[in-house]
Amino acid sequence: MRAATGLLSLLVVAVVSIGTSASAVPIDWTPVGNPGNAADNTGFGAVGYAYNIGTYEVTNEQYAEFLTAKAAADPLGLYDTGMGSDASPNFGGITRTGSSGSYTYSTIPGREKMPVNLVTFYDALRFANWLNNGKGSGDTETGAYTLLGGTETPSNGTTVTRNAGATIFLTSENEWYKAAYYNAISTSYFDYPPGSDTQTTCSGPTAVANRANCGNAVSNLTIRGSYTGSASPYGTFDQGGNVYEWNESIVAGTQRGIRGGGFVDAAAFTAASSSNFQSPQSAFSSYGFRVASIPEPGTGLLLMMGLLGIASWRRRD
Repeated sequence: MRAATGLLSLLVVAVVSIGTSASAVPIDWTPVGNPGNAADNTGFGAVGYAYNIGTYEVTNEQYAEFLTAKAAADPLGLYDTGMGSDASPNFGGITRTGSSGSYTYSTIPGREKMPVNLVTFYDALRFANWLNNGKGSGDTETGAYTLLGGTETPSNGTTVTRNAGATIFLTSENEWYKAAYYNAISTSYFDYPPGSDTQTTCSGPTAVANRANCGNAVSNLTIRGSYTGSASPYGTFDQGGNVYEWNESIVAGTQRGIRGGGFVDAAAFTAASSSNFQSPQSAFSSYGFRVASIPEPGTGLLLMMGLLGIASWRRRD
């Protein structure tokens, strides 16, 4: 464990489940406080404001709710047909029946709370827009992001950035990185998401610390939060392993950032030093995403995150 440097303006480790209007499957949020923290030596992690991040990756049941609301005809290609097979190489969790205009969607039993996969960067932005706009009939093309063209690949897709005033959105790379690695007690960063500088061990679900679904140890996705002893310092789960997670970063001109490693990849890909990118149209069995939000006044979260001298002290070996 890295030693604490004194009493800081510390986080309250909490998981807050917040629904929106027409919410059937709520998002669990973890508050990330300590605004104004410095970046680490990789240049990542500095965030100047308090925010919430999804405690877990977006799941099949959450994405199926989105599809049911917005993809009866699916002109935007929000559904990948590979999602309908839970076997290798797809490992999907959502089936589709019917014809265009009357498609219906269901989760595959036992895979409801596994992370949705086979999603593109644009799918993730559209899901975030839908959440930002209150779910239900909420628009997918405006809100947190403005997507132009009305096509599966937006005409401005390689340049689109978050709109001012967005309340729910895909994580930026810095937001993602801080939630995964930042140690608010020592104001430094861990090397791996479970609050450790020792490389994470790939294994099956367990309560043992510093474990993750990686290295093909399970040869499948796992239910969110299955590694109960391996929360990040802020209290998120699976930021290492299970699926890579899209973030907003624009890399090499047209590519988008991914972080965290997937279930088939070595533990080294879960490290803070491992920053990767991919074409935003890509949809693979080990690709998913996590959303973040800015707390709205009146929810009580700002007060919760701003409390001084109250902390959940987590000992990390």
